[in-house]
Amino acid sequence: MLNFIPLVTNLLISHGSTRNYTGKSLLRHVFFRVFPCASVAIMPFFIRLKQYQGPFGPGMNLLRKSHSPRPTRPDRLPARLFIVLLLSLAASACSQHDSEVYHDQFFAFGTLIDLTLYGVEPAAARQASELIEQDFRTMHGNWHAWEPGALTRLNRQLADRETAIADPSILPLIKEANRLSQLSNGLFNPVIGELISLWGFHDNPLPIGTLPDADTIKQLVAQLPSVEDITIEDNRISSRNPAVRYDLGAFAKGYAIDRAIERLQELGINNAIVNAGGDLRAIGRHGDRPWRIGIRHPREAAILASIEIDGDTSVFTSGDYERFFEIDGTRHHHIIDPRSGYPADRTASVTVIYNNAATADAAATALFVAGPDEWLAIARDMGIGLVMLIDTDGVIHMNPAMRSRIRFEPGMDIDVRLSEPLS
Repeated sequence: MLNFIPLVTNLLISHGSTRNYTGKSLLRHVFFRVFPCASVAIMPFFIRLKQYQGPFGPGMNLLRKSHSPRPTRPDRLPARLFIVLLLSLAASACSQHDSEVYHDQFFAFGTLIDLTLYGVEPAAARQASELIEQDFRTMHGNWHAWEPGALTRLNRQLADRETAIADPSILPLIKEANRLSQLSNGLFNPVIGELISLWGFHDNPLPIGTLPDADTIKQLVAQLPSVEDITIEDNRISSRNPAVRYDLGAFAKGYAIDRAIERLQELGINNAIVNAGGDLRAIGRHGDRPWRIGIRHPREAAILASIEIDGDTSVFTSGDYERFFEIDGTRHHHIIDPRSGYPADRTASVTVIYNNAATADAAATALFVAGPDEWLAIARDMGIGLVMLIDTDGVIHMNPAMRSRIRFEPGMDIDVRLSEPLS
């Protein structure tokens, strides 16, 4: 079934400009004409938010053409991962209704959250879904980087050199973000919110065709905002650097997914997927079958490879194709290298497999910034054992353990360079 997706995707993209659809909406349009009976089982995985300037990820207008404020190509597929979820769900949906599957969807963190539960009674599944949605909405409000909430209050107090009393809703998040930043040698840096805002990836997009002021970038980088500037004593947080501004967009989705999985397990649900715009954590299995996840090619409208997972596994990808704008042929994306103040420019995408979503989320960002020369050392420091990095020349870097897990799609022209083992 995976072989079908690149074929249909290429067909759809060839029609994208004439039908004025985004690539993904065209994919939905044709896929459900081919497999109309699969809509309930598969539709969640074709809906993604596109080019919304949200704090935690990209956004879109559902089932309509893109109205992005950026000049992006309408045929560019935005998803990090095509969540295939063993696309055989489509075939089974066409043959019989699977009463063991429960799906629900809602919006949070600037993307679509898709909840899939297996083997749960309908009433219990609905109750669990309502609780998960409520939890996500609460977390979204508290962790937002610029809308009024617990995090914006903290940032304001830190900028004024005040000692802040951290809200209980964000204190564990802040502590974990700081810990992971230290493990990454600062390449995952949750306190460069001023730089993220300067590049227009908050609620203040830059005028089309312009870049941030180079001197302002230089001044912010010179101030070296870092979690090392932060002191936490009980619930009191202070900063010695006024340039510190928390932006948890490279980490919050993963942390929220972990909390959702914990909630499901507390409710006795042990076979589920929580998918936040293509980044996910899966527990258990779908019957006797593993999950199968497709990873998109960062430069082509096609699936590059797939991974089979079961048990308790998170799969996260950071890519330069999600939130970006182009000026004179140069791509400027949202993954900022805190050392330079500019978008990291040697990586196209990084996929990380780990058992914890928050760590996988932060690591994908850190390894993206590290690039093809430094990723191995940073992965070791962060305890990551499965990595695939695709550089801007199209070379695929991975460790041997990841190579044994990945299955590349037939016909893909790939250049794989294996690293030393990570463990």
